Amino acid sequence: MRIGLIVGPWFPVPPERYGGTERVVDALARALSDAGHDVLLAAASDSTCPVPLLRGFGPSEPEELGLTLSELHHVIKAYAGMQDVDIIHDHTLAGPLYAHRPLDVPVVTTVHGPLTPRYAGLYRDMAKDTGIIAISHDQCSRISDLQISAVIHHGLDLSTVSVGDGSGGYACFVGRMCPDKGLLEAVAVAREAGVPLRIAAKMHAKDEQDYYHDVVEPVLGSQEEFLGELSDPEKYELMGGAMAMINPIQWHEPFGLVMIESLATGTPVLSTPMGAAPEIVQHGVTGYLAQTNELAGFVQDVQGLSRAECRRTVDEYFNAARMASDHLELYAAVIEEFKAGGLPGNGKLQDNQRQAPINL
Repeated sequence: MRIGLIVGPWFPVPPERYGGTERVVDALARALSDAGHDVLLAAASDSTCPVPLLRGFGPSEPEELGLTLSELHHVIKAYAGMQDVDIIHDHTLAGPLYAHRPLDVPVVTTVHGPLTPRYAGLYRDMAKDTGIIAISHDQCSRISDLQISAVIHHGLDLSTVSVGDGSGGYACFVGRMCPDKGLLEAVAVAREAGVPLRIAAKMHAKDEQDYYHDVVEPVLGSQEEFLGELSDPEKYELMGGAMAMINPIQWHEPFGLVMIESLATGTPVLSTPMGAAPEIVQHGVTGYLAQTNELAGFVQDVQGLSRAECRRTVDEYFNAARMASDHLELYAAVIEEFKAGGLPGNGKLQDNQRQAPINL
């Protein structure tokens, strides 16, 4: 199968530091290629993912993150260079709405963000001629009238992640510097439990910097250490040495890649039962799910959980090969439907492609 993958222009694939979508696309591209398929990637020219890269793009533009003009220029070039593939998997927001994309190539897109009413309206328009992939059951449950072609959880390339022994004597927090990620709550949980907290957080945008300097920094004490943003090896070392990752999310996060990254290092996760967390963390086995004010009571308990089981869970349910296999099954169904005269987004694939919720 010849598969075109499109990702936005703002970060390389894989990203050097921040970039959840780019990290997922990198793992997917590698796994699809390992499975024997031809992959063509439209991404920033400084990408190092070991699959053929579509020519004609400039280097990554993090300073233009989210700008419509930047994304539009990128997706127009991407579609112009993908006339000879069997299917296009677009990970941008603007691309599936591009009116001049190839008419003889089916397109699917992944919803990487929350399905708020405003975003849901855009995806309803996309669904008229585009297959829609959700990344969790919780995500697509937020909107009842959007046709979803498949629910496919993210996966990791586990060859890059080592299992740690959790002997560092600290808990960790990894996320973006914003209220939704629950950093202040993580600080409170660690303090109540009497354990040091090491914090790694992305802090590029002005609102993130303002939140840190105005809200977070004033409350940090001697038991909290702010490390800034880490590379993947640094992040996995931090996670692997932690007794637990405290992840008290305060919103319905569509997936939460950081949770499977932590579990891959063998480190259990303490989280609130919001968003996709119950689809990732098995309470009492790979971590604990509880309200924020209850999480401190599980910090000692979490140290008795099996780190090997945390890793095994990711190896079985959240590995890149499984993610690629699920996508290939969907791609084949979309191509068959398209050749028969149907449109990828007409909803006919929904019933037989949607996975059952994980029951670990």
